[in-house]
This record gives sequence, C-alpha cells and structure tokens, in this order.
Amino acid sequence: MPIDATLVGRKFPPTAPYEVTQVKVREFAEAIGATPADGVVPPTFPIVVAFAAMNDFLAEVEADLFRIVHGEQRFAYERPVRIGDVLSATLVVDSLRQIGGNDILGTTSLITAADGSVVCRTKSTLIHRAEA
Repeated sequence: MPIDATLVGRKFPPTAPYEVTQVKVREFAEAIGATPADGVVPPTFPIVVAFAAMNDFLAEVEADLFRIVHGEQRFAYERPVRIGDVLSATLVVDSLRQIGGNDILGTTSLITAADGSVVCRTKSTLIHRAEA
C-alpha cells in the first residue's frame, strides 16, 4: 500500500526522553567500529533518538518495515551532544514522491534537549519499496 501523500507537513509527537550516558555512548561507538573516548559523543549519535522517531512514525502510518530502505542521513548541529543530555526527537514529513510504485519520503527530526533547546536537525530519505 502506498504512503498517503497527505502526510507531507505532518508533525509527529516527540519521542520519549533519552538520557545520553557514557555507557550508551560507549555501546554506540563500539557498534559503529569507533574507539570509545570518555566524554566524547560521536557526531552520528543523535541517530539513536532520530531512529526512535522514525520507528514511531512508521508504526503510526503502518508502513511495512521490511520494505523500507534508508537512503540518506544528514546532521546539522546547533551544539554538540554531551554526556548527561536528555534528548527527544520530533519528526516532520517534508516530502513524498512516488516513482515506479516506490514511495520516497523526506523527513526532518528536530533533536531537542530537556530545556527545549535545539541540539541538531537530522534529515533522512526513506524509500518504501513497492509491493512485488
């Protein structure tokens, strides 16, 4: 089933708060093959929070997860992520194109700290492949 084009412009609820701990940063660094360094948060770490927003979005629109291909990811920072930050992400659907039965979605997730200040924005391109 194609993604509904009326989703463009829709803002989804923020994710549950996520505390950035040294343990979580170390696990993330190891998972991406980086050497963990105390107090240093890898620049791609916000994907943890953005991915939670993406999963919430996909569940709400009942997209078939097995048909999703993550095409692109970008980060634009206002400030670095720090140990002790409590982050949440709010996803907005920016665009939707349909090509050959595939849905190409553009999303932005605004990553904010507990005080409401913006930490970074992530932009993603998702391809929801057509049914065979």
